[in-house]
Amino acid sequence: MSKNEIIIGLAGNPNTGKSTVFNCLTGLKQHTGNWSGKTVSNAQGSFFLEGKHCIVYDLPGIYSLFSDSAEERCAKEFICSAKTDVMLVVLDATSLERNLTLVLHILELTKKVILCINLMDEAQKKGIIVDSKKLSQLLNIPVVCTSARSGKGIEKLKKTIISVVEEDICCKPNQTLFPQKIEQLYHDFLKGAEHLVPEDIAAKYFAMEILEGDNWFLKMLCDKLDDIKMQEVLARQEMAQQYLAQQGYTVEKLKEERSITFLKRGQQIAKEVVTEKTEKAKQRERLLDSIFMSKKTGIPVMLGLLGLIFWITIAGANVPSNLLMELFYHMGEKLGDFLTWCAVPEWFYGIVKDGIYLTVSWVVAVMLPPMAIFFPLFTILEDFGLLPRIAFHMDGLFQKAHAHGKQALTMCMGFGCNSAGVTACRIIDSPRERLIAILTNNFVPCNGRFAQP
Repeated sequence: MSKNEIIIGLAGNPNTGKSTVFNCLTGLKQHTGNWSGKTVSNAQGSFFLEGKHCIVYDLPGIYSLFSDSAEERCAKEFICSAKTDVMLVVLDATSLERNLTLVLHILELTKKVILCINLMDEAQKKGIIVDSKKLSQLLNIPVVCTSARSGKGIEKLKKTIISVVEEDICCKPNQTLFPQKIEQLYHDFLKGAEHLVPEDIAAKYFAMEILEGDNWFLKMLCDKLDDIKMQEVLARQEMAQQYLAQQGYTVEKLKEERSITFLKRGQQIAKEVVTEKTEKAKQRERLLDSIFMSKKTGIPVMLGLLGLIFWITIAGANVPSNLLMELFYHMGEKLGDFLTWCAVPEWFYGIVKDGIYLTVSWVVAVMLPPMAIFFPLFTILEDFGLLPRIAFHMDGLFQKAHAHGKQALTMCMGFGCNSAGVTACRIIDSPRERLIAILTNNFVPCNGRFAQP
């Protein structure tokens, strides 16, 4: 890598405005998805800063590095590759506690981390105050507050990136302390095994994945290590897991304790740096919980709300659908007259008028109005915190059917569009449950199959 080139990784939870930050930095109009169903890839952009060529990789949104979904695996591989000069982690100022889990995990694997607390304008509207200076002191890394939609704080963020790269700002993150047995386990495994760690992989990440028996990681190592080193890795893994069993640990328990440790520390930090919401906001949340989380009212209200959304979608789409149908019908007649006047062959007339035009116009007239109503309504549900509450109630029912609780959300998306619903099934970790969700989502009547008047 050239000395004049800076590699920046952009990570964060979904719905934190990460892609907006990416656009502000690079000047592009990339729209990496904040919803399930977007492409699992790393968007790339670049910009020049003080004579240096900065290359930014916008990673898929993830909540942690523990699970194994496609987008999390993609982001995890990049974060842990040790190739970045700076890892820029974008947080949602309105949900700082939830976002800190990913931050704490990343700090275990790389040192040069900058926190970008985005959506400060939204936090201000909700009466949330974040003490960024105290957060910086607690984690011992630079913290920058931004409102990326308005561009506020972006220039300061760029200056901080340069300062970290040139080591004017020293990053010595305070790492999370795990139970002593776990810390000792990682230490013992890495002792004498440094020569087995590939250059592009962080050592601690290497130890974690081997001890937890991640099959995907072992397959990746096969491409990086020769047969002799791979055999040594497997032998060390077997010995370490025997030691793990002697200490009374299973892989599941190990992951659970690490996850709980991150969650508890995230809660502790959030309590110290976040000022409580206004009484009005807290009253609203308590009211929503009393209605949607109650065993008596939760499910009836949920069904009524979803029924109302479907009725608004179907009934509300009829008027614009009819108007579009009439518009396309008259435009089709004009197109037919034009093609006849041009004396085009009959086969060409059929392809253009009866094939391409009728197909496109029918799809637009029938599917566009319902989608334009349905998806914004679901966005409103998510913004008000109703969608997670609905998913909570549905989780138990899906579990009884031996399906995954996340399928509730993918099926809801299926009502808007089956393609989006099927693609969204990638958020389900288990291959078996993912396949069940894909197959059953095809039976959800999307708006393209709603009865037309």
